[in-house]
Amino acid sequence: MSNEKQVDPGRRVMLAATCAAGGVVGLATAGALVSTFQPSEKAKAAGAPVEVDITGMAAGEMKTVEWRGKPVWILKRSPDMVASLKKTDGVVADPKSERTPDALTPEYARNEHRSIKPEYLVAVGICSHLGCSPTSKFAEGAQPNLPDDWAGGFLCPCHGSTFDLAGRVFKNKPAPDNLEVPRHMYLSDNKLIIGKDEKGEA
Repeated sequence: MSNEKQVDPGRRVMLAATCAAGGVVGLATAGALVSTFQPSEKAKAAGAPVEVDITGMAAGEMKTVEWRGKPVWILKRSPDMVASLKKTDGVVADPKSERTPDALTPEYARNEHRSIKPEYLVAVGICSHLGCSPTSKFAEGAQPNLPDDWAGGFLCPCHGSTFDLAGRVFKNKPAPDNLEVPRHMYLSDNKLIIGKDEKGEA
């Protein structure tokens, strides 16, 4: 007579069902843990840093992402766009970003191109006058509501404030300050993070 214990068929079905349920719970728990590594919409609105992939951006292309409920522009400037900033030095109101620098311009962006890398502008797309969002006007030359010698930049449609390709406001315009440059840093050549730099989160 065999010493093997006979397993009741009903019990076997119960064991299989319990194992299957345990596997589903394990997968669900793993999924929940993975999701915790991504900032929630509430966290983003509260100011959680936002990562941006800039792979493949062409010169003259601009991306807009949301950070703290604000539009943040990432503009990849062409060599000509960068060169145009020298032309606007004398006609912008705050060429060296000296006005309220701690609130508007991190130390590493207090330069002519207002950026870490000359080819990339990272700026909050909100006019410093009444909070409107300027529109991009990258084409050079005379255009409606712009001067004949326009070198490219941004125009606020609300009250006509204009900004150059570094987000510096032109003289004698309603906007009192340059566009804000948020704290940011590059994680690699193709990825940057907005709302955080070497000193920590903004």
